[in-house]
Amino acid sequence: MGRDTLTECLECGLLQRNPALPPGGTAVCVRCGNVLHRDRPDSLNRTLALTVAGILLFVIANAFPFLAFEMGGQTTYTTLMTGVLDLWEGGNLFIASVVFFTSILAPGLQLVLLLTVLVPLSLGRMPFWLPELFRWVRTLTPWGMTDVFMLGILVSVVKLSEMATILPGAALFAFGILILVLAGAQSALDPDLVWSRVPWMREPVRPPRPGDGHLACDVCKLVIHRDSALWDGRHLRCPRCADVLHGRKPNSIQRTWALLLAAVAFYIPANLLPIMTVTSLGKSQSDTILSGVVFLFENGMWPLAVIVFVASIFVPMLKLLILLTLLLSVQLGSRWSPRERTRLYRITEAIGRWSMVDVYVVTILVALVRLGNLASVQAEAGAIYFCAVVVLTMLAAMSFDPRLIWDGLERKHV
Repeated sequence: MGRDTLTECLECGLLQRNPALPPGGTAVCVRCGNVLHRDRPDSLNRTLALTVAGILLFVIANAFPFLAFEMGGQTTYTTLMTGVLDLWEGGNLFIASVVFFTSILAPGLQLVLLLTVLVPLSLGRMPFWLPELFRWVRTLTPWGMTDVFMLGILVSVVKLSEMATILPGAALFAFGILILVLAGAQSALDPDLVWSRVPWMREPVRPPRPGDGHLACDVCKLVIHRDSALWDGRHLRCPRCADVLHGRKPNSIQRTWALLLAAVAFYIPANLLPIMTVTSLGKSQSDTILSGVVFLFENGMWPLAVIVFVASIFVPMLKLLILLTLLLSVQLGSRWSPRERTRLYRITEAIGRWSMVDVYVVTILVALVRLGNLASVQAEAGAIYFCAVVVLTMLAAMSFDPRLIWDGLERKHV
């Protein structure tokens, strides 16, 4: 089965026909430049092989220590779960939950769900539960942050290199390969191919025609006449994947404003308050995000200092400013370069996750440095506020509907 005849760009709302793609080809929206579809040769087999490899690597990465901290004749070992458990026992429940979800649960579930979906498809079967599970794969993808966690490991090792000896474990190498395998699986997966094999729960009334009211599913990208949608008593649902259908994201502006203002409120204490306290040989020192960047600069590690500064200070501020600009431009009916504003929206979605690096650094240091008065690390209030800023800005970007940028222009044109 091929791709659907029609598709709606989920970034500008333009309804257009799907062209036939050559092997490895890409279909791009003619109005905003958003990538609509990619042809991925031998998608199911490649993704299945990478998923199986990813599950094996995931088990190894979680079953064995990935770093060891050696100081004064004492050694501590840490697994991926150690930092989460230490944060939980220390009363930092919010950070522990976020770190567990983004570094362990989301990647693990993504792999398991992919395996559960791809095995029946490779055997030519279509279980009734497949669409629901595949919807969850899409939902979990932005929250899996193994690559950001690896950057946090690198920063942590650099911070501790002068204090003690850091020894890598087998799990660290498995974790590094897992990052590449996950990226490969996501790149090889062709969601359109999967959805094209899912039968409709209800036969279409008729295909949408010019001028008709239509609905586009933001999960499986199915475009249907409004009368072809399923009614569950409360919502219209997609007849293929059963997701709730909306012409635009419900209350997009209000939700984005609420999340943005909350993020701004947390951003100030996140940068003023210390994110952790390091105790070494009985002496304690508290570090804010900025003082951590200064430490890296003073010790000659300026490339790493630049990365941490960009990820932890510049990126959150940039996201707040971009979201503020987008909200104001939509509400004021601005006609300024809608294509450029859509690109700004893509930036907010692409860069937001990298701000988690400092949260991961705190988690890793708390897990590694556990030698009492000799050496220890404790998470502070600044880490909680900063973690909240990262989560809130990601949710705000997900709540904003970029099609609103183009809707205002169309109304003015009419």
